[in-house]
Amino acid sequence: MKKAYIKDEDGGWLRVGGTGGFSVFRTFDCGQCFRFDPAMNPTFENEVEGVAMGKYVRFADSGQGDLMIKSSASDFESIWRNYLDMDTDYAAADKVIENAVGGSGGEHMRRAAEASRGIHILRQERWEALCSFIISQNNNIPRIKKIIGQMCRAFGEEIEGGYAFPTPLALCEAGEDAIFDLKTGFRAKYIYDAAKKVESGELDLEKVALAGTYEEAAQMLCGVSGVGPKVAACTLLFGFARLDAFPVDVWIKRVISRRFPDGLDPAAFGKWAGLAQQYLFYYERYIGD
Repeated sequence: MKKAYIKDEDGGWLRVGGTGGFSVFRTFDCGQCFRFDPAMNPTFENEVEGVAMGKYVRFADSGQGDLMIKSSASDFESIWRNYLDMDTDYAAADKVIENAVGGSGGEHMRRAAEASRGIHILRQERWEALCSFIISQNNNIPRIKKIIGQMCRAFGEEIEGGYAFPTPLALCEAGEDAIFDLKTGFRAKYIYDAAKKVESGELDLEKVALAGTYEEAAQMLCGVSGVGPKVAACTLLFGFARLDAFPVDVWIKRVISRRFPDGLDPAAFGKWAGLAQQYLFYYERYIGD
């Protein structure tokens, strides 16, 4: 696998090569993060802008196979290389995923993988992932984005280009009623409970990251009010790089029912189960047949 590298820098944009076909459009439009939108006044195709890891940033496809990042070279090496998961061999993962299932289900899996190629699993900040997927419960993506945007403006630190995600302390100090006022509904008490448990240390996110098994990590997260298997799985996949997590929501239930007549065991994908899940979700949501 060729390691991603900076080819050149021009006008504040980094041109990054060796990304293995990374797709900005697919990665940022597959429901795994909620703080990016199509860029205003874009310079490149498929350009998105948003805040991650406490920084405002723009990502774009160059149109010539490279990744464009509006950021510094030092931030690429210290932040964005890891955030974009540039050092994982996605070509090797695809080979496993495409051959993991037999029959008609296997044929569908191969179609989904081919159509979704270029998606990377973002390595998001742990607390943000937990809070975001609590908000995602019984919600749609536009509304999730709106709530998170309001929460960041209300309680997050102002930074150049936007607002950082609120810390657990900031949400504890705001209180449940203020969180509810952002139209979070029944989720307000869950967000507040999560903030209190993380801030007090009752839920230690570092211990979650170091858990020896998926089941142990999920059990820790499920100690938060309102966090069940699906929210825990999403949090572990997108916030803790647990690529063996396989979140099952209404979309995935539909996919399994429609596309896998013999059922689908996520264990068939081994450590790439979460990537396979994203391929199935993306294909069903945007392409289908």
